[in-house]
Amino acid sequence: MPSPTNSRPRIGVIVVAGGSGQRLGYGVPKAQVPLAGEPMLVHALRAVQAAELAAAVAVAVPAGDTLMRSICAADEFGGTVTAVDGGATRPESVRAALAVLPTDLDAVLVHDAARALTPPEVFHRVAAALAAGARAVIPAVPVVDTVKETAPVPAPQDAIAARQVTGTPDRSRLRAVQTPQGFDADLLRRAHDAALSFGPEQAAAVTDDAMLAESLGVGVYVVDGSQLSLKITTPLDLVLAEAILAGGHRGKE
Repeated sequence: MPSPTNSRPRIGVIVVAGGSGQRLGYGVPKAQVPLAGEPMLVHALRAVQAAELAAAVAVAVPAGDTLMRSICAADEFGGTVTAVDGGATRPESVRAALAVLPTDLDAVLVHDAARALTPPEVFHRVAAALAAGARAVIPAVPVVDTVKETAPVPAPQDAIAARQVTGTPDRSRLRAVQTPQGFDADLLRRAHDAALSFGPEQAAAVTDDAMLAESLGVGVYVVDGSQLSLKITTPLDLVLAEAILAGGHRGKE
């Protein structure tokens, strides 16, 4: 186990809000898509606010997006949120947000705007693990489906998909990863500095910040996530999120 620290860390939060939202079919960036009548980003920032952990918040928005910038500047969020133009890849967006956060932070949580209903308890579990001495922490939930590894093969006939199963991982070892992911602030900066050397394909393959910590050989600890922290990506996800809010389950595990 990591060695505990003596005080609660000073935490910054990055919200990544640069997704295109193409699969939702609204024709606007994902974080602008309405959820219960308000843009998804509003709900995501309320989740950050409800956790009461952030000394500062930086939101990476699509370049030139004035609507999301106005959301970040809303009185509701008390002037603690800074919007910054994101990049073409996730690492570029996180790096841009890191650059506008205070330099005296002990830890940084990186959160996806698409996980707009994440309960405060998930933020707290990540922050507690950081306070206990972990340098990288992810929330995750057990995988309930059987997962197959596959590879492309020649199809014997048109009716059969041109892939075959190559293996079945042990489901008990697998976890579906969520956000916010928490990091020692200096480690996160170092990991993103190292990512500057990535080629385009390697950068595009980075789907979460824990991958960058892993690439430096840093142990990544796992805490419990929440089924409420679903990633809103498809129309069905949006229906589920609307149902959660309609049922009064916001912020309740």
